[in-house]
Amino acid sequence: MLTGEIRSQVDRVWDAFWTDGISNSLEVIQQVTYLLFIKRLDEINMRDLDRDNRLNRPLEKPLFPAGVYIELADESATAGAEPKKRPITYDDLRWTRFKDLEARAMYQLITQAVFPFVKSLGSEESAFAIHMRDARFTLPPEKAGLLAKVVEIIDKIPMEDRDTKGDLYEYMLSKLAQAGQNGQFRTPRHIIKLMVEMVAPSPKDEICDPACGTAGFLVAAAEYLDTHHKELYSDDTLRERYNGPMFHGFDFDSTMLRVATMNMLLHGVERPDIANRDSLSEDHGGVEEQFTLLLANPPFAGSLDYET
Repeated sequence: MLTGEIRSQVDRVWDAFWTDGISNSLEVIQQVTYLLFIKRLDEINMRDLDRDNRLNRPLEKPLFPAGVYIELADESATAGAEPKKRPITYDDLRWTRFKDLEARAMYQLITQAVFPFVKSLGSEESAFAIHMRDARFTLPPEKAGLLAKVVEIIDKIPMEDRDTKGDLYEYMLSKLAQAGQNGQFRTPRHIIKLMVEMVAPSPKDEICDPACGTAGFLVAAAEYLDTHHKELYSDDTLRERYNGPMFHGFDFDSTMLRVATMNMLLHGVERPDIANRDSLSEDHGGVEEQFTLLLANPPFAGSLDYET
């Protein structure tokens, strides 16, 4: 459960965006999600380095390898002078390296180096990276101060504990309007919890939400399994299933796909099957036997062109 202090820090993130004129909650969620993922990459890299150091072996596939990633123009050069290029190493792309930079330098690094790097990671790094391919970092250059402020606030939020990570993201998602675009509705948390408890998912289930939105049902199912089936911690096969193949979510909104995947990641499911699919179309024959449990709040708005 989130402390009042952490809730206050999340509220400060929202206040920072609103004060700078960005009041669309979904837009805020997107930008914060990108920053959380960038921060998480650094945490994963440090975790893997620490593990391999203890085992006295080199890290085979570091997220941030040695060498130069790109060269950027030195924007601090005197006006009128020919801008010099400065090398940006992969190590410079890490959260812990850029979080204390001056606002304009941080903005340039994130928009011209860090964000393109994250978009190029590919599916081998994580499920979230798949949905980053068409992502856009929409903060304009004049919002460099806002970016630095948000990075500072996020950096101070303790996210070492998995439950805290999940609760924090849930709290952010609660700030979304009850009804959104494309027929998106966020099912109230207590209704989701009741439905999951009624169907009582087991570790052998293949769980699907065909209109997953922010993945609230899938997260609740994962939490139920985590609470009621402790064998997940002792059985490597079950744990591997829990980390991804067990959970399936479909949506046709690219923003929701990113938000849903991040929601699952922060709740401890590393490789969820969150895919771009319109579940109301008629070209999904053969999937009826694939899943053993469906949890959904179908879209109540939108239209379907029956002529195409």
